[in-house]
Amino acid sequence: MHFKDKVVWITGASSGIGKELVIQLSKQNAILILTSTNLTLLNELQASLTTKSYVLPFDLLNIDGIENLVQQAMQLEGKIDYVIQSAGISQRSLANETNLDVYKKLMAINYFAPLALTQAILPYFKKIDSGSITVISSIAGLIGFPLRSGYCASKHAIKGYLETLQSELYKTNIHISIVYPGRINTPISKNALLGNGLQFGSSDENNEVGMEVSVCAEKILSGIEKRKKNIIIVKAERILFWLWWFVPSLYYKIANSKGVK
Repeated sequence: MHFKDKVVWITGASSGIGKELVIQLSKQNAILILTSTNLTLLNELQASLTTKSYVLPFDLLNIDGIENLVQQAMQLEGKIDYVIQSAGISQRSLANETNLDVYKKLMAINYFAPLALTQAILPYFKKIDSGSITVISSIAGLIGFPLRSGYCASKHAIKGYLETLQSELYKTNIHISIVYPGRINTPISKNALLGNGLQFGSSDENNEVGMEVSVCAEKILSGIEKRKKNIIIVKAERILFWLWWFVPSLYYKIANSKGVK
């Protein structure tokens, strides 16, 4: 078991991909640090685990508090081996119908929060020349798609930051993975933001037909173990990506037809 006795810190741990990663890592006897805004769900999840774990609730919109959060996480076991940043928020609104505050919130959670956390823990990893940072992005971090303008922008932004780090840290033993999931069967659409800032509030057809979250989490952990820089987890979305790359005119036609509803 690769993660046995390793200290793994997971943000977005109370639901979706993050929660499933916690469950699977617990079965490998990892030492877990669980972070999200929902303390009730974190406590319920912790109670179901059979491995050593800590609950560290935090609202990642508080960007200025992230450096202190990292210090708190470090003090729990005196070290962190893996950081998996799964916290994120999606969007369901046309670009011209989306308030600027919504764009700011999407960038804060999907870009500035993982950037700030990474910046805060990097000095420790560089000091020991070890450590692993994984950020859950999206296939939307590679291609644009209707109703996701701010979401895509934030995921493209974190891709640029992390790919730069991958090149800067090439000669070190610090590993960075970027995960690009396609449609995964999680509740992500329920918390997605509308153009006015309210939550979408319902299940999304695209997510319901997506890959099972357990399969997605298995692929993520396998990719981290193999030290992959890019972990692409897609099914039918692979065709869209292929079209975007080789036949862009057809991609935009299909994306508009399928995405603008």
